[in-house]
Amino acid sequence: MSSRIFQSVILQMKDATKRCFGVTDDQGTVIAASDLSMMGYTIEDIRFAATESGNEIFTVDGRTCRALGGTGQSYYAFVEGTDDLARSVCILAAVALGEAKSGFDEKHDAATFVKNIISDNILPGDVYVRAKELHFSAETPRGVFIIRQEAGAEVAVLEYLQNQFPARERDFVLSMSETDVVLIRELPAKLDSGELERTAAAIQKNLQADLGIRSVVGIGSPVTHLRELADRYKEAQTAIEVGKVFDTEKTVVSYESLGIGRIIYQLPTTLCEMFLAEVFKKSPIEALDDETLYTINKFFENNLNVSETSRKLFVHRNTLVYRLEKIKKLTGLDLREFDHAIVFKVALMVKKYLDTQNVRY
Repeated sequence: MSSRIFQSVILQMKDATKRCFGVTDDQGTVIAASDLSMMGYTIEDIRFAATESGNEIFTVDGRTCRALGGTGQSYYAFVEGTDDLARSVCILAAVALGEAKSGFDEKHDAATFVKNIISDNILPGDVYVRAKELHFSAETPRGVFIIRQEAGAEVAVLEYLQNQFPARERDFVLSMSETDVVLIRELPAKLDSGELERTAAAIQKNLQADLGIRSVVGIGSPVTHLRELADRYKEAQTAIEVGKVFDTEKTVVSYESLGIGRIIYQLPTTLCEMFLAEVFKKSPIEALDDETLYTINKFFENNLNVSETSRKLFVHRNTLVYRLEKIKKLTGLDLREFDHAIVFKVALMVKKYLDTQNVRY
């Protein structure tokens, strides 16, 4: 944080009061003041007094003081005197200096810059300009991961991941909500197709092993330019949401591997209801009991191979054929025919989606 920013604000406020006022760093050393002779002077015990007061207005060494807001290094505004006027001036000075600090941080802090991009809080045209100001590479490949805690919020996750990815100029760990932490990680130019999944799997496994925290990790498509960060962040969110519907057992879900589930998730529920009604004209899908649905899923898992499926189900081949004929009679779909099998598979996914939306069909 540049002391010139503070000094500029103080000079603009100087004529409003005859009281000497200024700002110290976290050690109590004056780094900007209306009386330049104060520069370099140390106000003893200011940090201790601030802690004791809960960072509200406090007095120390005949001065009224207040901590500046924001995150990062601590700074304290001070005003000569302990009367009501000193208190008023101190509050005003702290607000003005705090706003100057926030503006400086926003402009010069890369993590804040990245967070503004993924939150859509910066105009696309300004991204390149800000990146240049920060000497931030705009076209470096990056990966976007959302780490979502499954059982409530645990603040230790943020610090843990920051320690796991300590390269602050290349990797950014950002808190986005009580349960979501985002990792923006720089990637090698020649990206291994499985690198993102391996990184996500390691994060999920380490959180479980070291902190006992269950999580699911969503992965967006690789980023080739900073302007894509917001879209890739939304992709990672979509990956988690779609995974909750169609891949409930997965703890790592990649947007690029969502397949047809992504399409179904984006469809209106009314359209999904119409589709199910058209597919199951003879009888509703609820007419199929659990054993039949289990047989169908095993048949799909074994690529419509009757012999392999019967072996996995520990039933005679003729028994499986009989069950498939029964399904055909009930639904009009012969799962041994590829086109019918596709329709049925999609219908099962649509039903699962509607179940999660609490829609009656």
